Amino acid sequence: MQSVAESRPLFGGALSAVFPRGAADASELREIPDNQEVFAHERTDQSLIVELVEYQGQVADRDAARYHFEDIAGSNKASEPGAFEVTGVARVSESELSLAHCSSAWTLTGTQRVSKFNEEARNTVTLHLGLVRLPRFSTDLLVTFNDPQRINPESSSAASAEETHGDPWTVQDFRVLLQTLTLHNPGLFG
Repeated sequence: MQSVAESRPLFGGALSAVFPRGAADASELREIPDNQEVFAHERTDQSLIVELVEYQGQVADRDAARYHFEDIAGSNKASEPGAFEVTGVARVSESELSLAHCSSAWTLTGTQRVSKFNEEARNTVTLHLGLVRLPRFSTDLLVTFNDPQRINPESSSAASAEETHGDPWTVQDFRVLLQTLTLHNPGLFG
């Protein structure tokens, strides 16, 4: 059964997007950097992140999603050989997006072997990364859907993975979020 989606404000209402039902605002549970909006699935270990990062003008559009994926792998301490893999990159047509002012948009699918909370145990996670390039605002906007595929029994996520009931989010939920991102206040970008 497909989850029912709902539009939510992001960054104080400067942006909005349609999220799947059951997206809990992680800032109510822990500190989140100002350049991120993080939502966790109520019952699975999945998460959706909308992040504003510095526009990487030195990186060609066709390579920018891979650049950011590798940067995320570094942040996840998953950058050593074999800990991450890109399985596909595709351009998103402007007609598929609600967000104006972008120079190009891309999706990337890959996997990373990551640990949570600096644990030793690593989980295999599929990352669906959406990149919207906004050079006019010196910003690359990232949408990341973290979809765990294999939870290590030693991970703190193992207990919740065993108890998982309910509908997990899908790649379609991720695509709807990416396609419905709407800018309401360009002042967000400074």
